[in-house]
Amino acid sequence: MTTVTYDDVLAAAGRISGLALRTPVLEVSPGVYFKLETLQHSGSFKVRGAFNRILSAGELPGSGVIAASGGNHGLAVAYAARELGARAEIFVPEVTSPVKVAGLEALGAHITQTGAIYSDAAEAAAKRAAETGALVVHAYDQGEVVAGQGTVGLEIMEQTGGVDTILVAVGGGGLAAGVTIGSSAARIVAVEPEGIPTLHDALRAGRPVPVPVRGVAADALGATQLGRVAFEVLSSSRVSSVLVGDEAIVAARRELWRRHRVAVEHAGATAYAALSSGGYRAEAGERVAVVLCGANTDPATLAIG
Repeated sequence: MTTVTYDDVLAAAGRISGLALRTPVLEVSPGVYFKLETLQHSGSFKVRGAFNRILSAGELPGSGVIAASGGNHGLAVAYAARELGARAEIFVPEVTSPVKVAGLEALGAHITQTGAIYSDAAEAAAKRAAETGALVVHAYDQGEVVAGQGTVGLEIMEQTGGVDTILVAVGGGGLAAGVTIGSSAARIVAVEPEGIPTLHDALRAGRPVPVPVRGVAADALGATQLGRVAFEVLSSSRVSSVLVGDEAIVAARRELWRRHRVAVEHAGATAYAALSSGGYRAEAGERVAVVLCGANTDPATLAIG
């Protein structure tokens, strides 16, 4: 039985209204739409789940909130905490980009950079939360977080009048799971880097399993294992898994900037990479939305990918 429902997503939409932005949808060619979560507060969709998780908890402990993140989730939690007047403590791995660390500092978060990958930071954050009693805001594997991310799917369907297919990147799977629930009827193409096949390997094994973490999108899509909530949702027949290589992601990021002047990080280009590289081929007349999920990048690198 699904632990997050469409009604949960509707409730999240009401809860975060006026706090998270209703980001625009751009029709870039007939029947092809970009959902610009690049324009969201803190630079990614993550703020939706952060607000919903914190607001669902009621009164917060004096120690505030705590999160582990590759960067984007931490930025979102720090932003939400600042807006709600709460303390935020964020753990990030060494792979986190300097742009994201600088953003965390600017938001006033207490930052600990530790470990080589996300799972190392998550272990340290869990230990610290047990010591302080702070509210844990998980990057992807909490019902409230998934419901918050599901508001992306709600908005896509409302803003486009309904699409047939939504392409969305997968790391831990919280966004893809939320969009699957929130979009109700659309087919979901879950796109992930070949170097971090969390969903692909989970579907093959019949359960979430550890995967290696490598490649250009590792700082944002670097979960070592798909979340349990995501697996429950993404096992649906409405969902298909597509893998894309780093070269395709780099090319897609460059193309988004050169053709559309949309600045994204590599994770933000991953869903589009499936379309631009031919990993996913839309049928004639198919209406397709692509979630551009994150923009926390160094603009100086856009011209070179």
